[in-house]
Amino acid sequence: MRRLFVAVLFILAVGSARAAVPEDYKLVVLTENFPPFNMAADGKNYAADRNISGINADIVREMFKRAGVNYSLTLRFPWDRIYNQVLEHHDQALFSTTYTPEREPLFKWVGPLASTGWVLLAPPGSSLRLTSLEEARQYRIGAYRNDAVSQHLEGKGFEPVNSLRDQENVSKLLKGQIDLWATTDPVGPYLAKQEGVSGLTTVLRFNDAQLFLALNKQTPDEVVNRLQKALNDMKSDGSIDAILRRYL
Repeated sequence: MRRLFVAVLFILAVGSARAAVPEDYKLVVLTENFPPFNMAADGKNYAADRNISGINADIVREMFKRAGVNYSLTLRFPWDRIYNQVLEHHDQALFSTTYTPEREPLFKWVGPLASTGWVLLAPPGSSLRLTSLEEARQYRIGAYRNDAVSQHLEGKGFEPVNSLRDQENVSKLLKGQIDLWATTDPVGPYLAKQEGVSGLTTVLRFNDAQLFLALNKQTPDEVVNRLQKALNDMKSDGSIDAILRRYL
């Protein structure tokens, strides 16, 4: 009888916790073209729902499904705009957002969804090699506006030549408008390949980073906890590995 009583209390507690989120609650989830993690099916700068693919897009879909949280998914451009939009609106979230100590207090976080590396790339055939970021100060560095890589460089006193689209840096690099491209691996080489360019030289790998779902600070903790639990379960049961095999 006591076991039954405890079980009933547990069920009531779970039901109460889930009830902490209104039935009509819905998150507006935003993303951008950041292949192979999130991208429009047709490569354009706007897409919605099933017209968005990629490693993290698939992870996020399954995560929300398991968590029982209603959402809409939209891909927009540029990153700078949607990043600031999520900071301002209580019912919005954003991925794939690189976690940094500077960003930590700005959002609530679910993840990591995936891991990446930050690199400086030179044109194919370049013999340039650097051992530290400090050695790069003498070079013109292209980056992606308001991206974590660009923010990191600016925080170190660099003045990167920022572009609204990261793939613009491919042509800038080949035309000599910049000396190095600061980007994310494997995103940079993937974008370059889409532009018909391969064999870019990795001059320096200067940071390892993790990609998260970043939620507005006003997001209910119950929503954050449900999503994180769903993601943890996906890692445990092999779902994440299955998604990765579809793209890499």
